[in-house]
Amino acid sequence: MTTRTLSSTLALPLVGMVCAAFVYSLWDAYAHQPPPAASPASSCPAVLQHSNPPVLQHSSSSIPALAAPVSASLTRFSSNEAVRAGLSLRLAEYWTNLTATRVQCRLCPRRCVIPDGYRGACRARVNIAGRLHTLVYGKAVAVNVDPIEKKPIFHVLPGSRTFSLATAGCNMNCNFCQNWEISQADPARTRSIDVSPEEIVAAALRAGCRSIAYTYTEPTIFFEYMRDTARLARQHGLRNIWVTCGYIEEEPLRELCQYIDAANVDLKGFSKEFYGTYTQGQLDSVLRCFVVLKERGVWTELTNLLIPGANDDPAVISNMCAWIATTLGRDVPVHFSRFQPNYKLLDRPPTPVSTIRMAVAIAQGYGIRFVYSGNVAGDPHESTYCPACGAVVVKRTGYDIDARNLRDGACGTCGRKLPGIWR
Repeated sequence: MTTRTLSSTLALPLVGMVCAAFVYSLWDAYAHQPPPAASPASSCPAVLQHSNPPVLQHSSSSIPALAAPVSASLTRFSSNEAVRAGLSLRLAEYWTNLTATRVQCRLCPRRCVIPDGYRGACRARVNIAGRLHTLVYGKAVAVNVDPIEKKPIFHVLPGSRTFSLATAGCNMNCNFCQNWEISQADPARTRSIDVSPEEIVAAALRAGCRSIAYTYTEPTIFFEYMRDTARLARQHGLRNIWVTCGYIEEEPLRELCQYIDAANVDLKGFSKEFYGTYTQGQLDSVLRCFVVLKERGVWTELTNLLIPGANDDPAVISNMCAWIATTLGRDVPVHFSRFQPNYKLLDRPPTPVSTIRMAVAIAQGYGIRFVYSGNVAGDPHESTYCPACGAVVVKRTGYDIDARNLRDGACGTCGRKLPGIWR
């Protein structure tokens, strides 16, 4: 991996620039090759310089024989490799020592037991001499200014811009991932830029953004970076948006809720079998995330990507909508999105528009008031309608937003208040 810092004379602003092009070789087959040499300066967003935290030296050659088998999802990794790749070695949070050299990560429900000199399944956290470190703190692989609707978030500051941030990695392994080039990437094989929480907040303010979105990959795996940035953003009047698969343990989630204003949680399906087959995750943990977010007062929207032959059975959608209505409430916005063949799941066709409309009708049948279609150009269910009088309150055509009928968080036609964060 090549890490970049750019002169402060080039900083400002980071408007509309995408760093997804940081991705080089992503495959595990290259895990023991030396990282590529630094390439010439790129057109990625300029950031200010900041120093790396102190690093602990620990060579993989000194790793002792293991007393217990190591999970196949873990990979060998040393501090020397991290230094060569330009990664962070900041001490992580939410982990426990099991022995002098073996730790258990408590950040997500995987709860990886990690021997000395190994990384967890997310490949973003490494055990060095019995202490867990995050490899991705301050190591952004994508920064961009997006319309907030892209997340998708429809009931928070419609028409505004959000400063989007990601590092490499994910704690799920969805075989249909739309952002697999960075979410399934090895941080050591992925180009990043050094950018601190202070620099992210400053760039967001200069770009005229009203929020920062932690998005694109799975922000849980860069928990410390996200939390520190969100806390600082709050102090400067910015909203924080968490776009997530919801696969996080309850203790770190409750801490994060202190700083997050809104979340879009991807409920990928509504059966344990689907999660086990397609994501290597657990449904129950994701459902618990929704419940905690509601309890803590975080505005939450839900996205369900409908995949032909996988999670699009009307009975399953019906069960999901019943759970949403009874557990989360009828004011939770629900986004049904079309699948496009991607990553490893290439044997399915795109989701028929008729399936999206069927799902919308099922959700509305359970009294869910705000149901949206995603990846269906020009569909009337892109817009927000008043549940009282039926008037269009926020008209959407792609990212073209007309919110003139939204007045102080209410329908401009009849005065009915709409749930959300409107200013």
